[in-house]
Amino acid sequence: MTYIADEKRYEKMQYRHSGKSGLKLPEVSLGLWHNFGTNDDFENMTEMCKAAFDAGITHFDLANNYGPVPGSAEENFGRIINGDLKPYRDELIISTKAGYEMWPGPYGDGGSRKYLLSSLDQSLKRMKLEYVDIFYHHRMDKETPLEESMEALDTAVKSGKALYAGISNYDAKTTKKAMKILKKLNCPFVINQVRYSIFDRWIEEDGLKTFAEENGCGLIAFSPLAQGLLTDKYLHGIPEDSRIRRDGRFLKESALTEERLEMIRELNELAENREQTLAQMSLSWILKDRALTSVLIGASKPEQILENVKIVGKTDFTQEELKRIDLICKGKKLHNRKEKE
Repeated sequence: MTYIADEKRYEKMQYRHSGKSGLKLPEVSLGLWHNFGTNDDFENMTEMCKAAFDAGITHFDLANNYGPVPGSAEENFGRIINGDLKPYRDELIISTKAGYEMWPGPYGDGGSRKYLLSSLDQSLKRMKLEYVDIFYHHRMDKETPLEESMEALDTAVKSGKALYAGISNYDAKTTKKAMKILKKLNCPFVINQVRYSIFDRWIEEDGLKTFAEENGCGLIAFSPLAQGLLTDKYLHGIPEDSRIRRDGRFLKESALTEERLEMIRELNELAENREQTLAQMSLSWILKDRALTSVLIGASKPEQILENVKIVGKTDFTQEELKRIDLICKGKKLHNRKEKE
């Protein structure tokens, strides 16, 4: 049966300019970091992408090493974008990245011109695309001159293989230098993809968030739910089917201390008072001000995407709510909780 996108999809989503550029991204974007690999169900992947687009999500975010195995997420998404989503290519923002280890040897990692441009060619081949909308350098690389990495991004754009340049996991100091180089090259730089959540606020401590807002750099947050900690999954302990049990690379059991569990319970109570789930409130918190362009969600089934997009139009917080969230994260109980006890 031919897929026809929901005619009201753009009424369901809100869009923000990425920095001072003309490019708008949906407030909620779909990341393909997990659940799009070799051993995942392709039909489920397809249904997730269609559910996302029907909900107004136009941005699909990948990287060369997403899988496992590395490259398989791009291959699977390539089948989807050349299948059900093919008629809508011009309505989509497709991004990919290079920076972490992708193939053996000295040219399969880092930030060299050789690696970045070879990786982009491979990514386009895997997805069977002529171009991506955003091509990112995935991480800072102290072994490669920043000028070389930025000139490679510029080449990618000016060759027509990418429309915009982006960076990921760059701190404030290096972002400032990168923007200066790209501006001199007249390269359309639009965004920095960073880890950011209620539990992880390094972009505030580093000054990156303020710098980006003042200098027209878009920010898109990944890991907004702290690898699942900011959900109701761990309110009553660690489920056997949780990511901690399945794969301890990114979230370890030691992260779930009793103090952290108490924070999660306190935050969950506050979310209930807002008539949101803990995950929804955590995503809303990311978008509470205009410094953040979009928040990247991951999903294992279409229903999760539909739950997450319910935050659209519900990203406002009272000063009291923000104060309570900060107090909870500092390990201080809410007064009303104490009264109940």
